[in-house]
Amino acid sequence: MADCIFCGIAAGEIPAAVVARTDHALAFEDLNPQAPVHVLVIPTRHVGSAADVDEAGAEVWPAVLGLAVEVARAQGIAESGFRLVINAGAHGGQSVDHLHLHLLGGRPMQWPPG
Repeated sequence: MADCIFCGIAAGEIPAAVVARTDHALAFEDLNPQAPVHVLVIPTRHVGSAADVDEAGAEVWPAVLGLAVEVARAQGIAESGFRLVINAGAHGGQSVDHLHLHLLGGRPMQWPPG
């Protein structure tokens, strides 16, 4: 999608601190980290939100979740634990209209998040 910042990052047109990439997903550092490790994981093709994933796009979940776990291991937070957050839609707190997962770790997480 032409005006999507995350599509631009996936295409290499917008710079980002890329952590890992597969054919179907991309992981890069969040510009406003909320934890010592805060990585965004996105599908490389445009998907608006979690609510937009249907049977035809079912490959999105294993691609994004698989890369998130791979990055957690590479960042050394898999053993101690990490949080995965997906916001969907305006009321869910989604700020960029491209499906993205927040991988957070490197410190104890609070519940509720704070």
